[in-house]
Amino acid sequence: MLNKHAALIYIMIMVAASDRDMKSVELSTIGSIVKHLPLFADYDVGRLPDTAEACAETLATERGMDTALDSVANSLTKSLREMAYALALEIAAADRKLFKSEMRILQIIRKRLEVDDVAADALEKAVAIRYATA
Repeated sequence: MLNKHAALIYIMIMVAASDRDMKSVELSTIGSIVKHLPLFADYDVGRLPDTAEACAETLATERGMDTALDSVANSLTKSLREMAYALALEIAAADRKLFKSEMRILQIIRKRLEVDDVAADALEKAVAIRYATA
């Protein structure tokens, strides 16, 4: 079982890696979230590279995505699952492009974390507004 910080970081890494190209803007966004979000106030930011590497190692296994998602789902409360989905959306939006692979992983995360439609719709709208250019 992961602690809440690792579980949230795993979700962000999964989204960033979903298109097989972890962009610097995505990695920068992850770092910024971990440094500034109140939920991470008691997290040692120096552990971020180790947590990201552990996630990458999990994802590289035969059932890596399923294993990682199961670990995340089993580690988070309902409200933290919604937070995880919100963070997933933030990472997907960070480069202002949404690729099919990112849309797919967002659907998988939403389903696996059992984020209800009302909450998901609200989170998606909030991120769309945050990243709108006009």
